[in-house]
Amino acid sequence: MTTRAHIVVAVVAAVAVAIIGRMVNRQQLRSKYALLWLVVAVALLPLAVAPQMLDWAGARLGILYSPAAFLLLATGFLFAVVVHYSWELSRLEVRTRLLAEEVALLRARTDAVPPDAPDAPGAPGAPDARDASGQRAPGAPRAPE
Repeated sequence: MTTRAHIVVAVVAAVAVAIIGRMVNRQQLRSKYALLWLVVAVALLPLAVAPQMLDWAGARLGILYSPAAFLLLATGFLFAVVVHYSWELSRLEVRTRLLAEEVALLRARTDAVPPDAPDAPGAPGAPDARDASGQRAPGAPRAPE
């Protein structure tokens, strides 16, 4: 690897660290995912400084061509990331379904209350259903004026 290639890899890793830091500051990337990508970016720095480490690792794994060793490690890492994201997506899908069921049950319960009941939303003396911004909640009856 030439000196120019070492510099390019080091600059790309440094730019990646800066981009990840900026995304975390803007709250566009959660810190648990930022940590993963920061570790990857920092792991690339030693390869930029000492590419013979990849030759050594490839020899230990029985791989004669160093870029093939890098490709194998990168593929394994990306497979682990995809499995983790699939697990996270499945977990969030279950939570979303449970929350939708709870909302449906709550909506059915509020729809079942007669409008003239003392505790009914919109009944005289009952508080009007409004969200934090002061807007009437969707589906909530209007309070009599």
